[in-house]
Amino acid sequence: LRSLPSSISYQRFVSCYRCFYKLQPEVTRGIYEQFVSQLQASIKEQIQEVKKEGNLEELFSSLDKIVEEAKDREEPAWRPSGVPEQDIRSTLVPYLLKHRSHLRRALGHKREENRKAARCVQMGRERIAELQQLIQARQQAWQ
Repeated sequence: LRSLPSSISYQRFVSCYRCFYKLQPEVTRGIYEQFVSQLQASIKEQIQEVKKEGNLEELFSSLDKIVEEAKDREEPAWRPSGVPEQDIRSTLVPYLLKHRSHLRRALGHKREENRKAARCVQMGRERIAELQQLIQARQQAWQ
């Protein structure tokens, strides 16, 4: 942690507790040093807690990885324009066009499957009609 030079920091501390400093300057210095060390330890501890809770080390390492990978790119990274509609359009339109193309292909495949199924059903109906005629013909021949 960065801190102000000891003398400036200490002078500010003394100015806040001037009455106490006049009575016992050595004790005031000890209190100041203890206060600073506890404050630094507390700040370091809080930083470590934030790192653990937010999983910041992993996030920072993944961010570093992204930065390293982007060094070789020639095109610039995406940056927001400040106009939300334009930003959304610029990212969503290519995705939606690709999705529409995928859906159209899937629809074409399903239509082809349906045509095949309809042909099979039609052939089955024709076969049933033929069998019914055959049954009737045999029935009449028997009678």
